[in-house]
Amino acid sequence: MAFNIPFDNSYVTLPDRFYTRLDPTPVKAPELLRFNAALAGDLGITAGSDVEMARVFAGNDIPAGAAPLAQAYAGHQFGNYNPRLGDGRANLLGEVNTPNGRFDIQLKGTGPTPYSRSGDGRAWLGPVLREYVVSEAMHAMGIPTTRALAAVTTGEDIWRETALPGAILTRVARSHIRVGTFQYFAAKQDKAALQTLTDYAIARHFPQAQGPLEFLVAVIDRQAKLIAHWMSVGFIHGVMNTDNTQIAGETIDYGPCAFMDVYHPVTVFSSIDRQGRYAFDNQEKIIVWNMAQLANSLLLIMPDLDKGVADFTTAIEAMPAKIHAHWCKLYRAKIGLATDQNSDVELINDLLKLMADNGADFTNTFRALGRDDAAENFIDRDGYDAWRTRWQARLQNETNPAATMNAANPAYIPRNHRIEIMIEAAVAGDFAPFNRLLRVLATPFSDQADADDLRMPPKGDEVVQQTFCGT
Repeated sequence: MAFNIPFDNSYVTLPDRFYTRLDPTPVKAPELLRFNAALAGDLGITAGSDVEMARVFAGNDIPAGAAPLAQAYAGHQFGNYNPRLGDGRANLLGEVNTPNGRFDIQLKGTGPTPYSRSGDGRAWLGPVLREYVVSEAMHAMGIPTTRALAAVTTGEDIWRETALPGAILTRVARSHIRVGTFQYFAAKQDKAALQTLTDYAIARHFPQAQGPLEFLVAVIDRQAKLIAHWMSVGFIHGVMNTDNTQIAGETIDYGPCAFMDVYHPVTVFSSIDRQGRYAFDNQEKIIVWNMAQLANSLLLIMPDLDKGVADFTTAIEAMPAKIHAHWCKLYRAKIGLATDQNSDVELINDLLKLMADNGADFTNTFRALGRDDAAENFIDRDGYDAWRTRWQARLQNETNPAATMNAANPAYIPRNHRIEIMIEAAVAGDFAPFNRLLRVLATPFSDQADADDLRMPPKGDEVVQQTFCGT
């Protein structure tokens, strides 16, 4: 069968102030690096030749039915409002409508747009491979996320202080509507566009919602669940700006993201997060702040402003408890509990404090609980043994707690130093580490005999101190 993407586009039917129509800028010599055949099958996409797919996923050829555009949006970046951001290096080719819902097909790194803010609109190989690996790993761990459909190299160098190989990622998302999309029109006092956007978002993502309040609550519910998932695997997004908060509740924009090795609640990796605004333990607070910005935008279309303020305030103030409820459920499973007791939160927090005080590896410590051999992760063995005695007593009424833990605690994560090793090898032309990471991380909860090295935390000279957007 011929290569085919069954486009069924809807965003392009919105008013033209929502986006700019433009084609990607062609590249010199596109080559297909990776194609996610399983995801393509879910989307109803039939594969073609590598040459054909490389040209489409590089933006050189526009497939039939596509409607390329760059979306407009605004956003708070590290707390500072920017009224005009938008897709500065991305191009929404179009959408596919599947039995599992509607999905965007977007190319990242396709050249300048009216929103590029003097940038070249390109991406280099490192961030493309990082997002491919991490987003697919997140999916395999059951965490809502955008997906990677394809990656291509461009045959062109781009400049980021030095010459680096260019690449383009094809990203799949339930949509690319962000909190910042609502802020864009609210700041302009464009009630008509804001109402149109809200109606569109409800129809596409939350058809059960009646009006802005129910829409806000539905978005809050998804974000509460998402952030709890992040916290359960030690994931740090690194740049939780409102333009990087997608209303459908998927993890999006993997820039300076990282996973903790040694556990500490104030861990920060992002080189641009100098004040620790988006530190691991702050993510729960920041998402509430981001949802408050969405609420502020929606107030513009509330018929009764005073009632809107009251109702929205109630919805926002309820969010921390929602996050905590999801967090409790996930962390109970991480220590083998399928039932609830009031003392469980104290038990979990005491373990986390021990881990922080002892410099314990987050992923390996929780995974070792399923084998009951976590003691080696603690310098303070007496402290751990005292905790273990309480924990074992709590497990007495649980059925098969080891299975519960093994299903909740991944054996493998995309460790930061492994990502850097992968990128360094790929720049040198060796994609074996990239392909191996994808293979192992596709089944992160299963022990794999040939992947013991990928469990290991970094050695002293391998520790990644900072991560970078690298766009």
